[in-house]
Amino acid sequence: MSRKLKVLLASPRGFCAGVERAIEIVERALEKHGAPVYVRHEIVHNKRVVETLRAKGAIFVEEVSDIPDGVITVFSAHGVSDAVENQASERNLPVIDATCPLVTRVHNEGRNHSAKGRQVLLIGHAGHPEVEGTRGRVPGGVVVISDLADVAALDVEDPDALAYVTQTTLSVDDTRDIIAALRARFPTIHGPDLQDICYATQNRQQAVRDLCKQVDMLLVIGAQNSSNSNRLWGIGQESGIPSYLIDDADALDLDWLDGAATIGLTAGASAPEELTRELIARLSKVGEVTVEELAGVAENMHFKLPRELS
Repeated sequence: MSRKLKVLLASPRGFCAGVERAIEIVERALEKHGAPVYVRHEIVHNKRVVETLRAKGAIFVEEVSDIPDGVITVFSAHGVSDAVENQASERNLPVIDATCPLVTRVHNEGRNHSAKGRQVLLIGHAGHPEVEGTRGRVPGGVVVISDLADVAALDVEDPDALAYVTQTTLSVDDTRDIIAALRARFPTIHGPDLQDICYATQNRQQAVRDLCKQVDMLLVIGAQNSSNSNRLWGIGQESGIPSYLIDDADALDLDWLDGAATIGLTAGASAPEELTRELIARLSKVGEVTVEELAGVAENMHFKLPRELS
């Protein structure tokens, strides 16, 4: 007898406005200038997106030095440091910047604090491309804070001349304890308003919290190196249900479904909707699947394209 599975879809899930903009920038650049277009770093953290753009003529490299002279160059949505931008400028590379506008806002906040003589702390994950870009945008650099232990170990130059900014793929909930600890230790510290937190990160995490109350297990579609996808998976773990982060439908282990009648499904901010459809199709081979999308925050954010492409 065929199994019956219920799939509840988180809403919102998948692409955010910054990711949509970054992908459109590469596609428009290819249409306008022809292949190849060189992209420094993965445009977003998703293999399907990268492979699709590569098939259209995008070439992904890790360093500006890997880019030939004179070719159209795109910086990824994560942002780059001043040093990377200067390397491209020194070689007169025609650059189109796909940095998410919310990341650019963090860069500007960090610069403003530095200009006012404040030491800048960056709440985020060391080594993440966005953090490395922000680190290299703030004169004098930043101190990266990843957890409460980092706050306790802080040795600052002047406790009354401090500010913090946050990695955009962290939510209010991710940073709340760290910010509270910073404010407790340094009462005069300056920080961003809550509206500066990335709306997409917050919305997707809240959607997963709501989802986890109604399901037996959670599947998160996203790259293993995607910060926001890993966090969605972590919320499932914290909710006490079996949770799995997978790149695509091929990564699904059918043994995970044993004993599960209702499956929660979401996708990280860099994961295209086609991956969700493919995973539902794979589940349909196991049994009869009914799909329901939960009500969630409607997102209507849209970012303008760079003037070179508009």
